[in-house]
Amino acid sequence: MAIPTASPRHRPGRGRAQLGRKAMYVVAGVSGNTGAAAARALIEAGEPVRVVVRNAVKAEDWARRGAEVAVADLGDAGTLAAALAGARGAYLLNPPGYASEDPFGDAAAVAEAIAEAVVAARLPKLVILSSVGSDRPSGTGLIATNRTLEQRLAAIGLPVAFLRAAYFMENWAEVASVAAAEGVLPSFLAPLDRAIPMVATADIGRIAAEALREDWAGQRKIALQGPADYSPDDVAAAFARALGKPVHAVAVPEAGWGEALSRSGLSAPAIAGFVEMMRGVNDGHIDFGSDPAAEPRRGREPIDSVVAALTRAAV
Repeated sequence: MAIPTASPRHRPGRGRAQLGRKAMYVVAGVSGNTGAAAARALIEAGEPVRVVVRNAVKAEDWARRGAEVAVADLGDAGTLAAALAGARGAYLLNPPGYASEDPFGDAAAVAEAIAEAVVAARLPKLVILSSVGSDRPSGTGLIATNRTLEQRLAAIGLPVAFLRAAYFMENWAEVASVAAAEGVLPSFLAPLDRAIPMVATADIGRIAAEALREDWAGQRKIALQGPADYSPDDVAAAFARALGKPVHAVAVPEAGWGEALSRSGLSAPAIAGFVEMMRGVNDGHIDFGSDPAAEPRRGREPIDSVVAALTRAAV
């Protein structure tokens, strides 16, 4: 399905922000993949951008690109409101708390801080990174942190778009070195031949930038996935093409999930949330068909281009 073009309801912004000096867009998460992609897309479109970072040193490259830099913590309503002051719109997200001993409590605190900040800054519109499954009230594990953010921001009365992203293609970075060294692709997803929606973080950032440049009223829910669905077997085949040697997907038994995740630095509560989430994905409880009100969009990055980049970084 092609990405919808701007319609009369979702048209490129033409408001008070364009009178006189052009107001800028604020982008958080630029130290990660989706925020960086959103900021790049906006800069390439000629839009002024202010990036939000916790440490100004991490934004030197963005400053060289012409972006303004604001130092703020997404969990601190005061500093975040200052970073959002005078903005035309913002792309924000709830940073993952994989090492936290209370990831759900931390997510609720960040959601509250963001809500307070955007109201205090009188932000005209907001795009939020969310996840497929955020419409589900239970059985979604760590995705519940995104639901918390959605529900809190839905109550503030400002135009907000929730990007309900599919499974990140970049999640396979965790096992790219194993595929390169051993020809085996460990997978929490099962069965191995079942294709599910996946999306590249570059597409998430690009769609976030496109949404920011549109006007809308109320809430939007955007179900974002890549150009095709992929199974673990499909991903293994992409690694095989990138590496020039056979690669086979192998399902990691659920009994081994906890040990594997603890080696990656996840706390016990985060591991429990991850396990519930993956169960929901594998049994179909978490899927794109659960919220018919979400508007579908497809990205353009295929799994091969993402895997090729992961492979270059791993070898």
